[in-house]
Amino acid sequence: MRLTFTKALPLVALLTAMPAHAQDQAQDDGGRTVDVSPYIEVSQILVAELSPGDEVLTYTQLAAGIDATIAGRNNGGSVSLRYERNIGYGDNDVDSDTISGVARGYATIVPRAVTFEAGALASRTTVDGSGGSLNNPLVAQNAESRIYSGYAGPNVHAQAGNVHINGLARVGYTKVETPLDVVNQAGGTEQLDVFDDSITYQGELHVGTKAGDALPVGIGVGGGIYQEDISNLDQRVRDVHVRGDVSVPVSPTLSLVGGIGYEDVEISSRDVLRDVNGDPVIDDNGRFVTDSASPRQIAFDVDGIIWDVGVVWRPSSRTAFEANVGRRYDSTTYYGSFAYAPNNRSALNISVYDSVSGFGGTLTNSLAALPTEFGAARNALTGNFNGCVAGDTGAGCVGDVFGSVRSATFRGRGVAASYSRQLGSRYNATIAAGYNRRKFIAAEGTVLAAANGLVDESYYVSTSLTGDIGRNAGFALNAYGNRFETETNGGQTVTAVGGSAAYNQTILPRLSARAAVAIDHLESDVSTEDITAASGLVGLRFDF
Repeated sequence: MRLTFTKALPLVALLTAMPAHAQDQAQDDGGRTVDVSPYIEVSQILVAELSPGDEVLTYTQLAAGIDATIAGRNNGGSVSLRYERNIGYGDNDVDSDTISGVARGYATIVPRAVTFEAGALASRTTVDGSGGSLNNPLVAQNAESRIYSGYAGPNVHAQAGNVHINGLARVGYTKVETPLDVVNQAGGTEQLDVFDDSITYQGELHVGTKAGDALPVGIGVGGGIYQEDISNLDQRVRDVHVRGDVSVPVSPTLSLVGGIGYEDVEISSRDVLRDVNGDPVIDDNGRFVTDSASPRQIAFDVDGIIWDVGVVWRPSSRTAFEANVGRRYDSTTYYGSFAYAPNNRSALNISVYDSVSGFGGTLTNSLAALPTEFGAARNALTGNFNGCVAGDTGAGCVGDVFGSVRSATFRGRGVAASYSRQLGSRYNATIAAGYNRRKFIAAEGTVLAAANGLVDESYYVSTSLTGDIGRNAGFALNAYGNRFETETNGGQTVTAVGGSAAYNQTILPRLSARAAVAIDHLESDVSTEDITAASGLVGLRFDF
């Protein structure tokens, strides 16, 4: 068996050790803190297959990147951007050019009223024949998919007397580039319809008063619209809702909340273009060709009363808890969150979610939920962005979104949790875990009907310990585990586990040496063989 090393993104480090001299921090005349860290790297990487074969692969990686954060009174944001050039020796599968990274920030348009927010992401994952994606490097280069996403729009947080006005308008775009030979197979049984691209539109407006301002209770009214247009078979998700809500204080820190309203959710698509034999027509990219002359077919159409009740507990500025249960999407719904930061050294965040959307809408919403001041997590060996960031308000991940890249829309439910803690003055520990369940929605009588009702489930956990060794050295220890389960082809499972250790040592004021080792294991029902591989890296890094 021939093993090649792809630049996929395992959910490993939430932080990687950085030399102390790698950050240049200054404060400009406007009082903003500016932290900019450009760098270049050259590394030699070796991958040794331990089972089922014994092939050894080496390649050189050249990289240039920048990590920057701006924190001010009216503006702020962070960016981590990296360009890599991988050069193989007699193996063209390794040669590649890749850009990866994440950015999120905001700028004030009207002080204390209107801000403009934007974010973007470039990442990589691997797709198997089930339509599921997994963050693991033990797959061939030709199974790699590249994911690009971004959003932008204004936010409103204003007050007129006792009335608080909150709103947003947002446009997002997501694109997935997947190799042709992956799109053209689904476990050897049928065409796999992998997500191509989509545009999302979202608008929200809420007007209300707080308890004790105008009335003993807080009242509000609001509404919103969400639409995602997916290129695959012209799928469309449209969700329009209006509602009123009330907040009843029980104590200074505890409130009962509830709301009732009306919602109209519709998911529709067109069918595939068929040839003279009635077979689906496939384009040059391996995806179904939409029959633009065919009528729209409804996959999901629910409208009527929605409601929810819950509790909100805020005993201090460092603790917030909210739990809700209600009726939405013609069934019971649960959602909530818990944030706990007892001091500046630790933070815990947990969220439970339930929504209907496509892959693109889920990714842009997850991107918008990341903190604006962060350090991006990158693989200790390859430097790849792994989908997670860590900041003063805790860690956040978008990697769970990559669990499946089917084009079909879905109802997604799950939970995501992260905890970060500073240990002493030198060490930082983080852990992130999550579960995501997607039940796909597709119109009967169309080519996507086979996906209707199918369930994909993904689980992930990652841990990290980073720190300094004296003034001129640092280390990072990481471990991860991912599991993907799908009902496709009677049920398939893919499991990946692994760990890594990295060390850096300052040689000169801006020059450091790097070394790292890792081991990864992949078990897949899609493949007849499990794979275990060990990796190693030595290199130099120069920080400007």
